[in-house]
Amino acid sequence: VQLVESGGGLVQPGGSLRLSCAASGFTFSRHAMSWYRQAPGKERELVATISSGGISTNYADSVKGRFTISRDNAKMTVYLQMNSLKPEDTAMYYCYCQVILRKYWGRGTQVTVSS
Repeated sequence: VQLVESGGGLVQPGGSLRLSCAASGFTFSRHAMSWYRQAPGKERELVATISSGGISTNYADSVKGRFTISRDNAKMTVYLQMNSLKPEDTAMYYCYCQVILRKYWGRGTQVTVSS
């Protein structure tokens, strides 16, 4: 299993970014996918989850209405569209899945929100 994130960067408050996570090594369309984030000195937190078929999504309260998780099963990719970004969204963002009871993480992509 391999998860590779991309799309992070430096953005001003109020701006937008779209993160991507390219997956390989497992049957992507059969597994839920999630995005987590970890800010310096804080614990890793769940940001959003999408079901295997993409019908069901869940979000942390802190990002509801601003972030949208989506997936393209044909491309084996999950996305996180982040709008109205705030300085408190600054963190390393990780892609996550669980396959046959094993947890897999990508290496992360850094998002920095600053003027």
